[in-house]
Formats: sequence, structure tokens, C-alpha cells
Amino acid sequence: MRNVTLILDDGSRFSGKSFGYEQPVAGEVVFNSAMTGYPESLTDPSYAGQLMTLTYPLVGNYGVPPFGLGKNGLPTFMESERIHAEAIIVSDYSWEYSHWNAVESLADWLKREHVPGITGVDTRELTKVLREHGVMMGKIVFDEEPGNEEASTKNEEFPSYADINYVDRVSCKEIFHYFPDGTLQRSAANSSFLIPHSALKQVVLVDCGVKSNIIRCLLKRGVEVVRVPWDYDYNHLRFDGLFLSNGPGDPDTCDAAVRNIRKAMANEALPICGICMGNQLLSKAGGAKIYKLKYGHRSHNQPVRMVGTNRCFITSQNHGYAVDNNTLGDDWQPLFINMNDGSNEGVKHRRNPWFSAQFHPEAASGPTDTEFLFDDFVNLL
Repeated sequence: MRNVTLILDDGSRFSGKSFGYEQPVAGEVVFNSAMTGYPESLTDPSYAGQLMTLTYPLVGNYGVPPFGLGKNGLPTFMESERIHAEAIIVSDYSWEYSHWNAVESLADWLKREHVPGITGVDTRELTKVLREHGVMMGKIVFDEEPGNEEASTKNEEFPSYADINYVDRVSCKEIFHYFPDGTLQRSAANSSFLIPHSALKQVVLVDCGVKSNIIRCLLKRGVEVVRVPWDYDYNHLRFDGLFLSNGPGDPDTCDAAVRNIRKAMANEALPICGICMGNQLLSKAGGAKIYKLKYGHRSHNQPVRMVGTNRCFITSQNHGYAVDNNTLGDDWQPLFINMNDGSNEGVKHRRNPWFSAQFHPEAASGPTDTEFLFDDFVNLL
């Protein structure tokens, strides 16, 4: 186990040992307070460009499930086809694992996918630093490498997270047509593509870094899902509903997606639903502004309240940006509010069938309290 150091852009240093792939890496340092779900979190495209710190102290004890694709092309136990987080940082890595569905250790998986892992870090102290200062850029260096002992911590030596369009990096490059019976068709993303007529309802899903369980939740409700790249102009197609997925990075880098949403809004009867990044893009299309949270929401226990009611839900979340409620137009209103910090957790249009959630109703892994939002969307089709 080689000695490694996590260096934050404020000069803070945390020492640990490597248990994953051995290569230096840089990214935005964030923390996740979920107790379980590291296979799902690591393969969530929303973590692209980030060094993921897990606050739960013991990690790796239940190993990693097998990777496989169903006949519909979706991963069976993961949220995408590969790990998207740049690295994982834990307090105590368990070298022994036991689970009925495990086929390999977390360490072996990280090495196979060329992703660093650090153990022995005081993750509670690291989390306190991030909560007080806010998310920071950081880098992982191997102490034996020449010059690392004098590694500079000047801000200009750290990459900028906000300036990179991570959505473009993780979005699909083709069009995928999923059917409820498990079949899949693939097509080139060009203007000649047309959705074949079907007796079933058909939903265009804008892939900003979609989690596989979002597609699963739509398919099990009997609709066809046409998954398109984030910047694809789908407005020449005939479809029954528009779904905007989650994704990584700054929504302000996704102007092409916002322009296409505004075009779709010309049809005021078209149902539109968004999740996470989709909430922010729908809000931007409606004229609202987005701001960066101090340290984001990444956990399985975020409480939200449905506006205008006393109904509260426990939700799974993974986002670093939020909609500014004060910038919502007169035709829009908040749908959910975070009970911890009062930030926006969803919006809805006052007349048209458009709504979104900042959290993850599909929650893989996590609570499923709000999966009814998929029913609400499908019932609008």
C-alpha cells in the first residue's frame, strides 16, 4: 500500500494509503454521507470529475456485484457502464468482503477501471473542512514520486471544475430506443432519425448523464424510451412526453439543451419532467437562474417538503447546484423545498404539465419514497 496525499486548493493535506489504481488524479472534492451504495454512486455519471469522499467509515465490506448488461443494454446492477468518479476516499477500507451477490473486491474493481482509492484518511475532518470552506478542487499524489514532497498548492495548478462540460463527456453519442419488452434499437444521432409509430406512449429522454434506473422506472410503467444526446434537437420528432435526466457539472454549460427545451415548450400540452440536472435545465428554460451550493447535497437522507402541504419525504440526492427560487417567473412555483437549508428541490408550471425534482425519485441506491413522481409523469402522457 503506497503512501498518498490528498492536497486541497487551500493548502490542506490529508495522508492515506492507496488501495485502488495507482495514478495521480485531480478533481472537485465532495462528500457523500450515504451508508451504502458505493457501486451505484461510483457508476453515477453525475460524479464525473469529482473525488468522492464517503463519510461512512467502513467501506468495501460487501464487495462489488457482477457487471452485466440485460437484453435492453442496461447494466443489471450498476447505474452506467463504467465508474465515472475520478477517485474514492474512505476512512477504513475492508480488505475482506462478504455478500451473496459479490464477485470481486472494491479494490480489484477500482484497479480494473483505473480509478484511484485512498484509505486511512480522516474523512470526518475532511468533511468538516469542506462544510466550512465549501467544495474545493483537490489532487491525489503518490508520495514517492519525485517532487511531490514539495507539491505546490497554488490555485492555478488545480483544474477548474466549472469550466468543463462534463455533460458532453458522459452523454450518449447515439440514439437508443428502449421497449418495455426488453428489446433495444440503436440509431445514429442525425436529423433524419424518426421515431417509428407505436401504440405505446413514447418518451424522449435527454441524456445529460442519465442513471440506468431512471430508464428502468419508465420502462416498467409501459412506455417506450427514446434516449438522445444532451444537445440533440428532438423537436422534429413525434413523441408524447419529454424527460430531462440527471448529469454532472455546471448547468450553465448546457445552453444547447436549454434552447431545445424552450422549443419544446411551444407545445404547452406536452408533458415535461426533469430530475436533478433536469430540474435546473427546465428552470433555466423557464427563465430562472442557477447558483452553486456551498457543499452540495449528496446523501440518502435529505428531507424535502412538498410546497403547500405538510408532506415530507426522505430523498436520495447528488448535486452541487440549485435553482434560485427568487428568480422563478410568475408562471412557475417551487414544488419541493429542502428542509435543511431551504433550497429548491423541484419546480412546476402553474398551468402546463411541466414539473421536476432536484432529488432522485428512482434512488438507486436509496429510499424510494418519491417514485410516485414517475407515475405522475406517465399519467400525464
